[in-house]
Amino acid sequence: MMEIERKFLIKSLEALPFSPADYPCREIEQGYLCTEPVVRIRRDNDNYLLTYKSKGLMVREEYNLPLTAGAYMHLRGKTDGRLIAKTRYIIPLENGLDLELDVFHGDLAPLVLAEIEFPDEGTAAAYQAPAWLDEEVTFSPAYHNSTLSQV
Repeated sequence: MMEIERKFLIKSLEALPFSPADYPCREIEQGYLCTEPVVRIRRDNDNYLLTYKSKGLMVREEYNLPLTAGAYMHLRGKTDGRLIAKTRYIIPLENGLDLELDVFHGDLAPLVLAEIEFPDEGTAAAYQAPAWLDEEVTFSPAYHNSTLSQV
């Protein structure tokens, strides 16, 4: 499956035109078994996944495989770097798009990132981001979670 997304830095939750607490959220913990290529494990509330992501910035392949809680805990001890903990809020946007607002916890706080997934590259390229989305970091590998996991 192809993942097409743009990513933005959010400098202040208070500057957003909405309160994230008014929207559904999930608690996510993830760690990396490998960062080149990206092989990640994730606990998303009570769901567990092993994910492979190809190289790329705005467009890359992504494959998800289900894990059991036991398999996740086994692999969790084998991750490199820091485990990332974040709360993800899902904010509906116009044209059927959703914004995933990630509020990071632990030593990555107060980092907040917003991602918008698109159905195709043309829609992603044409998207005019609202002014309340701060600096675009789509093409900065520094803001990939796999990079953030490295201590």
